[in-house]
Amino acid sequence: MREMSAAMARRTALAAQGLASPHSVTEQGASSRAVHAAIDRTKLLQIDSVSVLVRAHYAPIFSRVGKYDRAVLDRAAWTDTARRPRKMVEYWAHEAALIPVEDWPLMRWRTELYEHGRWGGAKSILERNPTLTDDVLDVIADGGPASAGEIERALEVEQPGRKGLWWDRSEVKVVCEQLFAAGVVSVATRVGFVRHYDLTERVIPAEVLAQKVSEPDAVRSLIRRSAVALGIATEPDLRDYYRLSQKQAKRAVAELVEEGALEPVEVRGWGVPAYLHTDARIPRMARGAALLCPFDPMIFFRPRVERIFDFHYRIEIYTPQPKRIHGYYVFPFLLDGELVARVDLKQDRVRSELQVLGAFVEGDRDAAIIAQALSPVLREMADWLELETVVPGERGDLIPALVSMGELF
Repeated sequence: MREMSAAMARRTALAAQGLASPHSVTEQGASSRAVHAAIDRTKLLQIDSVSVLVRAHYAPIFSRVGKYDRAVLDRAAWTDTARRPRKMVEYWAHEAALIPVEDWPLMRWRTELYEHGRWGGAKSILERNPTLTDDVLDVIADGGPASAGEIERALEVEQPGRKGLWWDRSEVKVVCEQLFAAGVVSVATRVGFVRHYDLTERVIPAEVLAQKVSEPDAVRSLIRRSAVALGIATEPDLRDYYRLSQKQAKRAVAELVEEGALEPVEVRGWGVPAYLHTDARIPRMARGAALLCPFDPMIFFRPRVERIFDFHYRIEIYTPQPKRIHGYYVFPFLLDGELVARVDLKQDRVRSELQVLGAFVEGDRDAAIIAQALSPVLREMADWLELETVVPGERGDLIPALVSMGELF
């Protein structure tokens, strides 16, 4: 069995995700080709409702290519015309995520698993109102893509009051989500980040929708995609990428090893079996700087982050403010292959500010060196978000070094 150092494994993982070399910074920003190449590398983009800085699915592309036109991603995900056919579609892949349209058949087994919804909340609703599913589908079939609110108005459903701190989901919304999980409807577009549902046969091309893939074959294909996206990984890493079960993943990994697509390797210091994709690139060095969103595919499986980078990371959104250590929406900062800092970021559109609420050096690294590398990334992010200034906060031992970079602020 081949043996690899932890540093080699880290560089392999970064190269697979397109994070092992610096991107070029241009006034025009990255090309649409570069954006699509980044999507091809990650295989999926997680969607999340938090918008304190920028929606989660946009950030990983910026981390890999720098400033780019977000409309390129919007068109890929939520535009479907003869000239610009849809390239991505929403589904429960990792969590809510955008995946390539051609990967839709690999999720069919999951739509069958979620036939009655992902959480089961629709069951009691339909017991009280057994025609609601058909009513919702009739509105969509007759009127085209519609939000849950639009469907409610079409059905003249009384709007419910807020039921809790985080959620205010009407019965119609619950049924729409059940139909989405079951693959009966898909998301045709989003307006103001609100899902507009349509019949799946009007969202997914007929030739894709017609493909039948058995669960074992689909899982094996998903593990193969995980392996390409991760470069080198443990079995739990591979299964988490598409949130597969241990039983599913172990069988698929064994088959891919037998096939020769995966090579078992020993990574010094990992202490667990690892698998190297046979096409993975192992660069001699990792260079470049990038801020990684909490939902970036490079870091969204926290045990992998700790194993690869020796970096303990938890998102603190749901932690009460007095108990937060680093902040609400903290981006790890990647510099030359290592996670060297944590940066709490917020966008203030009214003031046209990129606010650096906190910035913290990881370990005993040199704050001045980190600040010198971080400053242009913050400036590029501000330009990308069309914000005029970068404004420092007061929390963290990296802030003084950033403030000393006077031209940035």
